[in-house]
Amino acid sequence: MWQTQNNQLYRKFEFQDFKSAFAFMTHVAALAEKQNHHPTWRNAYNVVEIWLCTHDAGYTITEKDWELAKGIDGVKEASFSTFHSKQSSEQHVHSALFGVAVGDALGVPVEFTRRTDLEQNPVTDMRGFGTYNLPSGTWSDDSSLTFCLAEALCLGFDIDQIGETFVKWYYKDYWTASGHVFDIGIGTREALYRIKHGTKAELAGGTDEDANGNGSLMRILPLVFAIKDLPIKERFNRTKQVSSITHGHIRSVMACFYYLEFARQIIEGRGKFEIYENLQKMLPSFFAEMGIEPSEIVHFDRILKANITDLPLSEIRSGGYVIETIEACIWCLLTTNNYKDAVLKAVNLGHDTDTTAAVTGGLAGMFYGFDAILSKWVDALARKGDIQDLVQRLSKSF
Repeated sequence: MWQTQNNQLYRKFEFQDFKSAFAFMTHVAALAEKQNHHPTWRNAYNVVEIWLCTHDAGYTITEKDWELAKGIDGVKEASFSTFHSKQSSEQHVHSALFGVAVGDALGVPVEFTRRTDLEQNPVTDMRGFGTYNLPSGTWSDDSSLTFCLAEALCLGFDIDQIGETFVKWYYKDYWTASGHVFDIGIGTREALYRIKHGTKAELAGGTDEDANGNGSLMRILPLVFAIKDLPIKERFNRTKQVSSITHGHIRSVMACFYYLEFARQIIEGRGKFEIYENLQKMLPSFFAEMGIEPSEIVHFDRILKANITDLPLSEIRSGGYVIETIEACIWCLLTTNNYKDAVLKAVNLGHDTDTTAAVTGGLAGMFYGFDAILSKWVDALARKGDIQDLVQRLSKSF
């Protein structure tokens, strides 16, 4: 999004690598020559910053600047569409599942650690032991339930099957990193107990306002591959069904839906700031159309009305509340330029480190691609081969 700064238009663009950034600059240079209006710019690796103003009009913003800005946006959109159009279904699934798992594993050893403590000893690489005294590369319930959802979706969309797969994880250690469940949220545990004792999966999640933990958001990402081609109301309804297995309050459903819509537009090849703006234009009216009360929609104002990137670190919270997690995820994604920085920034927010980094890692993985995730982090993951097999099976299902 273009911003007005000191009588200039300003925007920062980011790309997969230097080669892509340079190609973008080459196209912009040709456009500027054609319009006979030239930008001031700066390039550092995969980041290009551009300033526009009209010198012969007294260094102010004129229609010529807005016209060039529009043209530059078109160049950028074309460059993202080209990159993502080359990504196969399997590549999207690959980057999503490994993106979640790597972020999760980075956060597990420091879960519940205070932000002030991490400022003194920040996470900069994959660690072992720590909070749960488990080896490096161990992922938690965030990834386990993500993989369980993906596993169930390989057989088609069946809400009861999804619920039973979650139950199998908790009670039979299915899709665990090391053979046992070592972390589970209160709301999720209670919901899975209800399913085990006969409650329909879609009705098992808590619906009270205080039941808005991040336990459905953390594992919702695979659903995007099953619903991406459906009409928006059907996408919302299926999101509601899957969230409600463990978290049935509308606020949790909305957070999941926002997250999946962001992921869906990544698949479509859009830039992350473009997606952010698109969702601000689209979702408030859609939520109202779905009969959601304004008193609920207002909880999303910091991502649906404001520019969350303007907020300082001190304004970003990272506990287990679903609003905190979706805000932290988007803030980390939009204020960094690569997968590594996004997930490390999420971990070093402290508190619910594994979930914040898993949720951030899912979108960052999809946006930057699997190759952007450090290979040493991928290689350190528990059950890497099983995750890869799941990627292949899920990608063949949709």
